[in-house]
Amino acid sequence: MTTEAAVTNNNSIHLNDNRSDLEAKFNGTPNYPVPIYAAPTIANPGPLGLSSFALTTFVLSLHNAGAGLPADGPSNVVVGLGVFYGGLVQLLAGMWEFRTGNTFGATAFSSYGGFWLSFAALFIPGFNILESYTETAVLEQSLGIYLLSWAIFTGIMLIASHRSSVGLVSMFFCLFITFVLLAAAKFNNSLTTQVAGGAFGIITAVIAWYNALSGLLTKDSSFFLLPTGRLN
Repeated sequence: MTTEAAVTNNNSIHLNDNRSDLEAKFNGTPNYPVPIYAAPTIANPGPLGLSSFALTTFVLSLHNAGAGLPADGPSNVVVGLGVFYGGLVQLLAGMWEFRTGNTFGATAFSSYGGFWLSFAALFIPGFNILESYTETAVLEQSLGIYLLSWAIFTGIMLIASHRSSVGLVSMFFCLFITFVLLAAAKFNNSLTTQVAGGAFGIITAVIAWYNALSGLLTKDSSFFLLPTGRLN
């Protein structure tokens, strides 16, 4: 073998060794950087859910309290609000709360959205709910059970909110009293108790509006903030 051939052969061996080292290091797969995608920004659905709950509760509670109209008169004007604002919009807010990872908010908004939808269904003739009762006393007892069940659920939400804020605890407490009084009014056929329940419902709506406003007033959008009394 000539000297020139020997040098060429040695260079080939070194190239093969280097290639083997590179393949062993990267396993024959190019090492491309993994792209990083930013998660989409999700707005706070809390003020929307609280606002829809507050307005619908406020309108019905004024009727129950007899504010400027008979307390035992019809309240069918709340049907539209119950279906679209207190019902559908609040249900959507609950679904968006699931997206943000807030289990409590999702449970509250979705459930009370369902409450308003079910309440509005009572007055829609196509569902034939009220018309199916032939005796008024039986209807009142059924409505009492319906309202008492929502009082129990609200009590559960009140317990679950004990480390949230003073504003939220106050709202659920007043709502719990509202449902208890309205249920008692149906069980005892007491218009006075219904008026008391309407008064507590108005207070509940005002507190809900306050909580909604405190959520809207952020450091980026407002010159001042509203305290809610954080408990955690």
